[in-house]
Amino acid sequence: MRLLSLAMILLLAGAAPAQESLQVLPSESNPRALFYAFLVGQAQKHFDARKQLVAALKTPEEIRQRQAYLKIKFIEALGGLPDKTPLNGKVLGTLKADGFRVEKVVFESRPNHHVSANLYIPNGKGPFPGVLLPCGHSANGKAAEAYQRAAILMALNGLVVLCYDPIGQGERYQIIDAMGRPLVKSSTSEHTLVGVGALLVGKSTATYRIWDGIRALDYLASRPEVDAKRLGCTGNSGGGTLTAYLMALDDRIVAAAPSCYLTTLERLFATLGPQDAEQNIPGQVAFGMDHADYISMRAPRPTLMCVATRDFFDINGAWATFREASLIYSKLGHGERAALFEYDDTHGFSRPRREAAMRWMRRWLLGKDDAPSEGNFPSFKDEELQCTRSGQVLEDYKGKSAFQLNQEEALALAPQRAKFVDLKADAHKKIIRTLLAVPDKLPSAKVSHKDSYPSKGALFYKAVFAPEAGIQVPGLWYVPTQAADKKITIYLDQRGMAAAAGPGGALDLLLKQGRQVLALDLRGCGETAAAPAAKGGFFGTEMKTAFMGIHLSRPLLGQRVYDLVSIVNAIAKDTPGQEVEVIATGSLGPVALHAAALAPLIKSVVIDGGLVSWQNVVNTPMANDQLVNAVPGVLRFYDLPDLAATLTSLSLTLRHPVDAVQKSVSQADLDAAYKVARDRFAKASAGKGTLTLQAQ
Repeated sequence: MRLLSLAMILLLAGAAPAQESLQVLPSESNPRALFYAFLVGQAQKHFDARKQLVAALKTPEEIRQRQAYLKIKFIEALGGLPDKTPLNGKVLGTLKADGFRVEKVVFESRPNHHVSANLYIPNGKGPFPGVLLPCGHSANGKAAEAYQRAAILMALNGLVVLCYDPIGQGERYQIIDAMGRPLVKSSTSEHTLVGVGALLVGKSTATYRIWDGIRALDYLASRPEVDAKRLGCTGNSGGGTLTAYLMALDDRIVAAAPSCYLTTLERLFATLGPQDAEQNIPGQVAFGMDHADYISMRAPRPTLMCVATRDFFDINGAWATFREASLIYSKLGHGERAALFEYDDTHGFSRPRREAAMRWMRRWLLGKDDAPSEGNFPSFKDEELQCTRSGQVLEDYKGKSAFQLNQEEALALAPQRAKFVDLKADAHKKIIRTLLAVPDKLPSAKVSHKDSYPSKGALFYKAVFAPEAGIQVPGLWYVPTQAADKKITIYLDQRGMAAAAGPGGALDLLLKQGRQVLALDLRGCGETAAAPAAKGGFFGTEMKTAFMGIHLSRPLLGQRVYDLVSIVNAIAKDTPGQEVEVIATGSLGPVALHAAALAPLIKSVVIDGGLVSWQNVVNTPMANDQLVNAVPGVLRFYDLPDLAATLTSLSLTLRHPVDAVQKSVSQADLDAAYKVARDRFAKASAGKGTLTLQAQ
């Protein structure tokens, strides 16, 4: 079927209501659920393959080989871990209580990157076993009532406990104002803001969180009151996440008891969906690591899952994880070392789970298989446990935030990025395809024509493109009755194509210029967006789909480039020699830029209101809606201006670029960011492409 046959369109044309709806996909197909359902389906293929692989493990040697493989892949996904540096630990005060004391501690997990913590030490003669207690997502971090009570309970039962503040909580908020007050109140939001920049430089929030935990374990083991050969770890919710990670990666953890986190990714995606940044490891689903593997990777060291019957982390998934892990333990000859404690309540480190964790530590670290209870005891006020004068380590020590660590990494990678533009075109394409997971040979999208209607000097019809099974890309194709230009203009509007189709809108203006226009809603945009486009907020409406893509090693940007190139290929197949212009707005600008690098048919690109650079995102802690185009590790290879510099055969126009908070960029800043691109275009052979940079 020829895509551009005007005769065909005329044959299809018929009487239509004057105000025909612009919606292409039928409402009964629930278009807003289509993309997430596709991602879940893609994940399910990996889940099924993983289940077969795990079921086939029969011998201890096979299990050990898988343990080693997953640890390597896990650390690779984190972008590696740094070398250990001096902790420079300081005790800044002591609280005495009935049966124990609390020391207020600050140490450096990285040079000049400070961690605030409380060390609970039992009365009596040590050395005692030590237990690391990572916090969940409490605003006051280590001072939260549940974490205090867990630490005190264990200290009263013969265990030294180190409870430390995660970034974005307690005394470790990473974005503070001039008065030292947190600017982002939500810990999950701050974690994900850190994660956007971290992904771009090839790290993740989990990288920073895990390293804090490993260095906290180093500090705990260094204390003379602690027996470094008897270490444990327990935490709840976000602390359960960290316990799961640390127990899988650090062999010093003898006994572990993660609480209210472990389920299966299969059940997580079917219920809550992906959560904040540290709970989304790049490529995790693709390389086959599920929650059960956090336990299996440490087998056969003792591990207790503490779960809540009515948790939002699905209980059925928790039991599936336990069953899989316990079978691995049994195959290693130590089935008794894997256990599950369930209590019929909701999410939280409630007393029953605190007691279960404490008893587990006593059994495996003290050799006492008894059942002490929590009882009643007082907890401390937040200010009593405070380690700093101001209440924030960044204010007291003027150290480095996680955002600054991202910036330092991006700066260190700059010389490597500078080499990108000098590579040959094939090398550019290989790097782009690898990072974006776009195959070398993309099939042409299949197209089904819907209805055609006359419309003010033009005909327009509705079409649905299928770049791959399970994806539907709706389009509105406008053909002027007196076409002045044989090029096809593909129009991508971040608000959705219908937003540009009204009277006086962008499509109307293009039609008046005699252009043939194909407006598209790429996957997850417009009609198939998870929710209507919203203003404000740090992550827009695409956080879950973006993280799903990262899990699958198929970044959302790459999936949309796949759509666009596949549709351009369909045009090329139907009409050889047809030239294509792409106009894209806002967040779809990088899609157009990357597609132009991969599709020779694209001869002209106009980006209106696009992001100026990924480096700007890394430099902007409170970036707005930038997760959508985050590509893991992209700044190890190139930035958007570097990519533009390789497109010297195109007509490339960048209008009104914006920074990471959607504010207009000045002409001077735009020219500076694209200096290499300007130089490259200027040196290109006569008659080749042009570069136009137009600030607001």
